[in-house]
Amino acid sequence: MKALALLLLVFVSLSTASAQPVVVIVRHAEKAANGGNDPDLSSAGRARAEALARILKDSGITAIFTSEFRRTQETGAPTATLIHVTPTVVAAKDMASLVAKLHQLNGNALVVGHGDTIPNIVKALGINSSINIPDADYSELLIVILGDKPQLFRLHYPDDEQSENRVTK
Repeated sequence: MKALALLLLVFVSLSTASAQPVVVIVRHAEKAANGGNDPDLSSAGRARAEALARILKDSGITAIFTSEFRRTQETGAPTATLIHVTPTVVAAKDMASLVAKLHQLNGNALVVGHGDTIPNIVKALGINSSINIPDADYSELLIVILGDKPQLFRLHYPDDEQSENRVTK
């Protein structure tokens, strides 16, 4: 987890040096099995949201965007609390508005989206790589450095369970 945070900090630092905003895009964390179309996060999802906050605490995030769904808002909430930023809710289907806001950034941003909206967000930001997020994958960290030639860095943050069980030699 510390290595991932360090790597993310390097990307953000490089972006700051070049004055290009960085957009960190994540899928909402694991959702509860119950709750209909708008479930809360599961306990694993809450743990992942807390891990995300720890990873992003020193990344210079000045804006957080979520959709109208609780799972995205609950994923972004620990980061928002830690860095004292009020998230902006943008309807999941209003990608044009979200992308316009991202292009007007005066700093770095966190976007918490959905598996079916993230590929279109990344494409609208000028990245031509195909993004496919499987239904069971909540580990993606997509880092987009905006600018004339946007760049994508695709990372995965580990499950707490995996990182606790890993032996370092």
